[in-house]
Amino acid sequence: MKTIKYCCRNEKFGSKQIYKSLKDEYPDLKQKKKDCLGNCKHCKKECIAMLGKKELLCAASPHLLYAQLKQIIADSRAEKVMV
Repeated sequence: MKTIKYCCRNEKFGSKQIYKSLKDEYPDLKQKKKDCLGNCKHCKKECIAMLGKKELLCAASPHLLYAQLKQIIADSRAEKVMV
């Protein structure tokens, strides 16, 4: 699983709660808070997170972004079990 990065300036859209929830559920998951991810166009409008260095996830609400991240985590862990 790649590192999930959050923009600190995006916390007003709920990314801080997503970070905390995922940290509680998956303590081994790599997550980082960054001052800026360089995606201000999206960051000003919606909840965002970045997977790795290039894959940007955007959602209209923190609940939708959380669901996307949970699905990606589940898929990633299922792949590891199959290998």
